[in-house]
Amino acid sequence: MEHLTFQALQNYLSLKYKEGRTSSGLFMKLVEEIGEVAEVLNQLEGRKSITSDISLEQELVDVIHYAVAIASINQIDLSKAILEKDKQAAVKYNQSPNLEEFMAIGNMMSSQEIK
Repeated sequence: MEHLTFQALQNYLSLKYKEGRTSSGLFMKLVEEIGEVAEVLNQLEGRKSITSDISLEQELVDVIHYAVAIASINQIDLSKAILEKDKQAAVKYNQSPNLEEFMAIGNMMSSQEIK
């Protein structure tokens, strides 16, 4: 199985939602899913009794799905946006490495492990 990339997910969701869905409609679904994540966390952490089969994994996937769908129908390249935003945060909070540097280090380490 191939690794999923943001680009592949965005291409898929652009096709899936090319007609009939608006950003605000997808946002309403996103908010609903965030509420479901909150419900699961409350149950898992004992603040509420467990009332059904709960899956933090499935609810987080739903949150990611709708967030990426909103970006997709608005032609936002999430890979590029995430790298740019992380660079800004790294400078603002004096953190190193930033995500792009981390990925480069990881790729160098992976290629050294192969040899």
